[in-house]
Amino acid sequence: MLNRKGRIQVEHRGIARPVVAIAGATGFVGRALMHELQSWYRVIALTRLPVKEPQNRSWTDDTGIEWRECDLFSLIDAEKALEGVNYAFYLVHSMMPSARLTQGKFQDMDLILADNFARAAAKAGVKQIIYLGGLVPDTENLSLHLRSRLEVEETLGSHGVPVTALRAGLIIGAGGSTFRILIRLAQGYRFMIFPRWMMSLTHPIALPDVLSILHYCMGNPKTYNESYDIGGPDVMTYKELIINVARVLNRKCYITVIPYFPPWLASILLGSFTGSPLALVKPLVESLKHPMVATNLRLQQEMKLPGLRFADAVKLAVSPKEPQGKIEPPKPAAKSANNVISVRSVQRLTLPPGRDADWVAIYYSRWIPGLFLGTMIRVKLDQNGCYFYVRFLSQSLLDLTFSHARSSKDRPLYYITGGLLARLNQLPHRGRLEFREVLNNRYVLVAIHDYVPTIPWFFYNATQALLHVWVMGKYGKHLERLAGDVNNKGQ
Repeated sequence: MLNRKGRIQVEHRGIARPVVAIAGATGFVGRALMHELQSWYRVIALTRLPVKEPQNRSWTDDTGIEWRECDLFSLIDAEKALEGVNYAFYLVHSMMPSARLTQGKFQDMDLILADNFARAAAKAGVKQIIYLGGLVPDTENLSLHLRSRLEVEETLGSHGVPVTALRAGLIIGAGGSTFRILIRLAQGYRFMIFPRWMMSLTHPIALPDVLSILHYCMGNPKTYNESYDIGGPDVMTYKELIINVARVLNRKCYITVIPYFPPWLASILLGSFTGSPLALVKPLVESLKHPMVATNLRLQQEMKLPGLRFADAVKLAVSPKEPQGKIEPPKPAAKSANNVISVRSVQRLTLPPGRDADWVAIYYSRWIPGLFLGTMIRVKLDQNGCYFYVRFLSQSLLDLTFSHARSSKDRPLYYITGGLLARLNQLPHRGRLEFREVLNNRYVLVAIHDYVPTIPWFFYNATQALLHVWVMGKYGKHLERLAGDVNNKGQ
């Protein structure tokens, strides 16, 4: 069965108008994808923004796009957002902070988002997840940014839903964060200095080609549980990239290559010169040391889609006639909780062989008093949860109530329900602590979400926040030793 654009739609048979969800709908690829799909499918756009829901129905704009509020750090939100969905696109990356204080690495945040999405998709009976990730060079020393993309790909497929992974380099399209950086450099600076390590090859691809490939894969069983490199017809260095962008803009750029320049300093200067957040620029700069070239364009060969030439893609991206901008997210509903100072903290721990996340959670409550020699911290543990006390105080510091309804052996969940250090009823989602197995049970993520401390913010940052990271670091090393002991006995 073919649609009017000639795309294979075998799996759509029997579904009058398939329901498609887009996670990352407010990004430049997401907005363009909505424009591509809205005539053919019921499109559900997911956004973290609070959405007005008059008459208890999801907010729908005049293009027929249904917007659903979804914080992917919340599994409950993800489950509600994917109800009734047939196919789901995953276009999410979490390099930007998601709370007033975010403790943890962006790659661990990405794992939680992807795992919640995969669990919710499995529960909703989603037929396929299509993931747009990054090209992966053939090297062992991958940057954190590129390694994270692979981990997300693995995680999305860990709960049984077929995944199609598309690996792209630089996507040339209006609104793209990396493309905006190129435009600002080409427009704002005639003379530039590049370190030699930034002279690696890159393989850009035009946004319209990415959209065609995403659409082609949806409902196409041949692409299930497959990974594909995608790219345009041109491969060039980053120096050539900027010079060619400048040429399209009728400007001239002169770039001098120097032997060495510290990556951390390059990140700071690039962020400053282009007005881009350091949290966004730093992982991108770290990836520039790798050649980002698609090695096999077998999917595009099957589609007979060589792609737009780079200059044509840039001309289209800077054209004011691009239609994708017509679709905008709804105006958010006002929520006073948006101003609440909250904490999100995520640490990755090694999971000893033969253990599960539930064991890690219970063992933690028994291990932590020993860290303080049993004199300062006391933990009360029962079937309803655990409660932390400090010597000389009768009231608990923190009450954690175990959620029997929402927990499993691979993801025990505790709600923050009281204690001197917790401020309650401040956010739409309850404060919570979870222990989550990821990456084929190799690791456990220990995550605190939506926690609102009671002590003054500056004092919290200087005391409790640092203490938590120190304690989790000690616990992580302890689990590594246990894992090593088990492996040594096995040998």
